[in-house]
Amino acid sequence: MAAIPIFNPPSATTTQAKLLSFFSTTTSPVSLRLSPSPRRYAPSFHHRSPVSTNVLKVVDPSLPKSSHPEPADIPDKPTILVSEKLGEAGLDLLRGHAHVDCSYDLSPDDLCQKISSCDALIVRSGTKVTRQVFEAAKGRLKVVGRAGVGIDNVDLQAATEFGCLVVNAPTANTIAAAEHGIALLAAMARNVAQADASTKAGKWERNKYVGVSMVGKTLAVMGFGKVGSEVARRAKGLGMNVIAHDPYAPADRARAMGVELVSFDQAISTADFLSLHMPLTPATSKVFNDETFSKMKKGVRIVNVARGGVIDEDALVRALESGIVAQAALDVFTKEPPPKDSKLVHHPNVTVTPHLGASTKEAQEGVAIEIAEAVVGALNGELSATAVNAPMVPPDVLSELAPYVMLAEKLGRLSVQLVAGGSGIQALKIVYKSARDPDDLDTRLLRAMVTKGIIEPISASFINLVNADYTAKQKGLRISEERMTVDSSPESPVHSIQVKIPNVDSKFASALTENGEISIEGQVKDGIPRLTCIGSFGVDVSLEGNLLLCRQVDQPGMIGQVGNILGEHNVNVSFMSVGRTVRRKQAIMAIGVDEEPNRETLRKIGEVKAIEEFVFLNL
Repeated sequence: MAAIPIFNPPSATTTQAKLLSFFSTTTSPVSLRLSPSPRRYAPSFHHRSPVSTNVLKVVDPSLPKSSHPEPADIPDKPTILVSEKLGEAGLDLLRGHAHVDCSYDLSPDDLCQKISSCDALIVRSGTKVTRQVFEAAKGRLKVVGRAGVGIDNVDLQAATEFGCLVVNAPTANTIAAAEHGIALLAAMARNVAQADASTKAGKWERNKYVGVSMVGKTLAVMGFGKVGSEVARRAKGLGMNVIAHDPYAPADRARAMGVELVSFDQAISTADFLSLHMPLTPATSKVFNDETFSKMKKGVRIVNVARGGVIDEDALVRALESGIVAQAALDVFTKEPPPKDSKLVHHPNVTVTPHLGASTKEAQEGVAIEIAEAVVGALNGELSATAVNAPMVPPDVLSELAPYVMLAEKLGRLSVQLVAGGSGIQALKIVYKSARDPDDLDTRLLRAMVTKGIIEPISASFINLVNADYTAKQKGLRISEERMTVDSSPESPVHSIQVKIPNVDSKFASALTENGEISIEGQVKDGIPRLTCIGSFGVDVSLEGNLLLCRQVDQPGMIGQVGNILGEHNVNVSFMSVGRTVRRKQAIMAIGVDEEPNRETLRKIGEVKAIEEFVFLNL
C-alpha cells in the first residue's frame, strides 16, 4: 500500500492554512446560511439526519443584509463554458439559467484564454482542468462540473485554493457501465470480437474460436458499489456464482443478492472471471500486478470497466503470455488513448473498447441533466452532496480544532487498516471526551474527518463537511457519537477522541476490546496528535509516518531485538513506546519508522519467538 499523505504540524499558521485550503470554496471569509429547498440531495450538518431538505447558501458577511441580492435582482446571467459534448436536455436546462458557450476541442491555451470570462465550466474526461486554468480564470470561475464520476482530470487542490466548487454526476451512468461490463464479459467468453474480425476477413474459423460457458463459473466482483452490485445482479441472472470484495459493502445487502463478501486474496484465488469496479486511489494503483496475478487460478478471465490505473498493464501482458490470464476485456487504460503500438491492445486474447462504459443515449442524457442541475444549483449558492470539495469553516473554529481535526482523520485511517476479513465495516462509534458541556462541543468537523480517514484511502469518494454523512449513509456505514464529560482543562475543546468499529475481525487482535470491537483512542499533546490507547493497552505514539505494532511477551531485550532487525535492513526508527496491562505478561510495542519495511524485514520480526502478533500501518 502506498504511503498516505499526512499533515505535519510545523506551526499553527501552516496547519490552519492547509485546513482552510481543504475546506474552503471561497477566498474571502464567509458564513453559511440554511434555506429551504426541494433539491433531492442537499447536505445536512445534523449527524442523525444525513440527508436533509436544506441546502447551504454562501453569504459574504461584509455586506449588510439588504446588500445580498436575490436571484431576481441579478441583472446579468452567468456564463457557462461547455468544453465537451453534453446531452441536449442538460444544455436546455443550462440555457434557462445562464449564457451557454459550447466550445469543443479547445487546446489548453484556448481554454485558458476563454476561462476568464466564464463563471462555470463543464467538462467530461477529455479536458484537463489544471492549476493554470484556475490561475487564468482570475477568480471569476465559481464552479467546475464533471459530467461523470471520475475527477482525475481536475486539480482539486487548485480548485479549492481559488475558491472554485467542483461537482460531479455520480449516479446517472451506473446501469450503462454495468451493462457494458456484462457485454464485455460475454463477448470475451465467446470470442465475439475476434470471430467477427476473422469472418469479415473472409475466414471461417469455427474450431479456433470455441469459447467457455459462464453458467456455474465463479465471478469475483472487485468493488461492490453501485456499478459492481448491478454487475453482480446481472451475472446472477446468467447463472454465475458471484462473490465480491469491498471493505465497505454491507454484508446483509450482499447476502440479500445472493453474493458472498470475501477477502481480496480469496476473491482473486478462486475466481474464474474477475470484474473490476474499484476506484483509482493510492491504495488501488496497480493493485493487479505480478504478485496478484501469481495468486490467481490459471486461465482466469478479467474485465475492467473501472479505471485503467488499477492494473499494471505490463504485468498483465506477462500474465497473458504465461497463460495465468486466459483473456482480458478492457474498456479503460492507464493512458487514454493508449499508444498505437501497445502490446496489450494488440494482444490476440484481449478485447478492447474506447472507454464506452457510460456511452448509451440514456446515460448521456441522464449525466447531462444531473451535472446541469448541480452546476446551476452551485451558481445559485447551493451545495449538493455531489460536491467534492467543501465550504469554508470559520477561521476561529479551525484555529481551535486544527490539531484535533488531524487527530480525527488519522484515527480513522489507522482504524480502517486494522480491519480484516470480508465482512465490511457497517457501524462506527466516535466518543469525544471533554471538560466542556456537550452542547458547547461542535463535532461536525471532527466526525467528517474520522469519516474521511476511514473511507477515502480505498474509495473514490472525496469526503468533506458537506458530504461526509451522506457518503457514509450511501456506503451503509452507520455513525453514532457519544460525548463524555471528563475532568480536564476546559481550555481544550477535546480531551481525547475514541474510535470504535464493532462486528469486524481485526488484523491485530490486541486492538479488540472485551466486547469484540476495534477500539483506538488518541489525544493532542503539545499540538501533536498521538495514539494513547489501542484495545486495552495504553501507549503514547506520535501519529505520523509509518507505525509498527507488536504484541509481545513482556520480557527484557525485546526492543533491542526488533531494533536490530530494522537497523540491519536500513529502516530508521523515529520513536518507540511500550504499553502493558500486567508486568511480565503481555505488552504492546509501538515503533515509528521512516521507511516501509520490506517483506523480508517483516518476516524476520514475525520469527521473533516472544512476538505473538504484529501489524504494519501507514499513517
